[in-house]
Amino acid sequence: MLEELRITGLGVIDDTTLRLTTGMNAITGETGAGKTMVVTGLGLLFGGRADAGRVRADPGRAMVEGRLRLDGRLADAVQTRITDAGGEVDDDGSVLLSRTVTIEGRSRAHVGGRSMPVSMLTEVGEQVVAVHGQSDQLRILRPAEQRAQLDRYAGPEHEKLLATYRQAFSQWRAVVDDLADRRRNARERTQEAELLKLGLDEISRVDPQPGEDDDLRAEVQRLEHAEGLRTAAAVASQALAGGVEATDDDTLDATQLLGTAKRTLEAQTGVDPGLAELAGRIEEAATLVADVASELSAYLSQLDADPARLEMIYERRAALRALTRKYADDVEGVIAWADHARSRLALLDTSDEVLEELEKDRVRLAGQVAELAGRVTAARVEAAGRFSEQVSVELAGLAMPHSRVEIVVLARTPGRDEPVIGELAVGPDGADEIEIRLIAHPGAPALPLQKGASGGELSRVMLAIEVVFAGAGGPPTLVFDEVDAGVGGQAAVEIGRRLARLARTHQVLVVTHLPQVAAFADRHLVVAKDTGGAITTSGVKIVEETDRARELARMLAGLPDSDLGIAHAEELLAVADREKRG
Repeated sequence: MLEELRITGLGVIDDTTLRLTTGMNAITGETGAGKTMVVTGLGLLFGGRADAGRVRADPGRAMVEGRLRLDGRLADAVQTRITDAGGEVDDDGSVLLSRTVTIEGRSRAHVGGRSMPVSMLTEVGEQVVAVHGQSDQLRILRPAEQRAQLDRYAGPEHEKLLATYRQAFSQWRAVVDDLADRRRNARERTQEAELLKLGLDEISRVDPQPGEDDDLRAEVQRLEHAEGLRTAAAVASQALAGGVEATDDDTLDATQLLGTAKRTLEAQTGVDPGLAELAGRIEEAATLVADVASELSAYLSQLDADPARLEMIYERRAALRALTRKYADDVEGVIAWADHARSRLALLDTSDEVLEELEKDRVRLAGQVAELAGRVTAARVEAAGRFSEQVSVELAGLAMPHSRVEIVVLARTPGRDEPVIGELAVGPDGADEIEIRLIAHPGAPALPLQKGASGGELSRVMLAIEVVFAGAGGPPTLVFDEVDAGVGGQAAVEIGRRLARLARTHQVLVVTHLPQVAAFADRHLVVAKDTGGAITTSGVKIVEETDRARELARMLAGLPDSDLGIAHAEELLAVADREKRG
């Protein structure tokens, strides 16, 4: 849930904090007091478009801050995403979000104490909050949105089936496009393939090996300096252990000197046993010297100034340089170019055999897509029946007892240049179009919502849909921005009752002008204007008991000080309280 929301420098709001609760939060106030700025602030906090025109000139920037606390699996997913991005979650499981917009239009976002892209706020917002307002009524009229809502309602098994379909469709579409491209661009593909083959033939003749150029460079160094290396190794070998070229019998090498030192110390160990440890260390040194001397001897035996080998290496390095001049900066790059060329050749192949194989794949995948599309359609039809029935029941409770909602699953109309399977028009989301229709009264035709519903009816239909969706999961926080517009009387009471029911499982924020709706709130916040200074500002305060009754009386009759109005408001509060407890 969203525990707290602070807004500064946005529209008429100078600096105010909304302390929210679980359940239903109602936000009311006079027209023009700034209720809409609360919803605007929420939109900014969760990644909405920044409008610099709403930023107050003083202080020249608007800032929205919020404290979000989640639980369950959603909390784990959101908190993991935030920490992976470098943000921090507080010890109590809450996370701070903020968004700043300057009067010049610059925008900055912070999540968990770290600067983040605004897209991170959007990503979090999509999981935790759903905002419904007049613009959302337009959104729900779009066929793509109606299809997405039905798929969500159909449940996780349907969504798994839809994911399987989308994967098959993607594979089929890739094969269709590949096959068409090979046939359409056969000449260009053949020319490119011939060039790649020439390059591969040249590389294959040389057959470069990984790391070969470095190995050859090192070997050239040894062969070109063989004489100097031989002299150094011979002198070192003679100094350590004499060696084959030693001629002076009186010259002592390191091995002899170490042996003399060891024997001398061992002769005195009877006098001082401590010398035995030193004698042992000299023996270790003698062993090490003997090993080095042996390796030097082997090195000398292998060291040979071979002009023929040197010439062969020169030629090999020249061949490798010819490849690196044409294909890459080094031998590894040449090998990588060859690997890529082989892969590319497979894609360029326009032989009859390859085209025939691709055609078989196309037919096979087309069958899979058609079969899965049929299963998706059947699942949607079944879900549409359940959905229609439940929404119609809710409409009866919203003072539309004779109205019904129908979810119609229609065959999809193919777009321009889109492939079809037989006569089946398929797309990434299946072979269906979804349309929500309203039957306003018995005997009336079933009309699309945009044609069959008035503003007030559309608000109630959307609320009924959201009530039904609440049982199918979705974001834990729901925001309704004057969705009760054009509604009054008993319908207004029913809207309040439905919002209160939603608040049993969700946090609900509703901006309303109806006292019948506000009376059902668990927390009532009032946006009030202050016109005492040079500049009009607004703030938000929590109202309870007498103050709340006065606010409802103002909403009822515009008379907050009327005893009769306050009595009516108190009666409304009592009725709402009984309804919620019942």
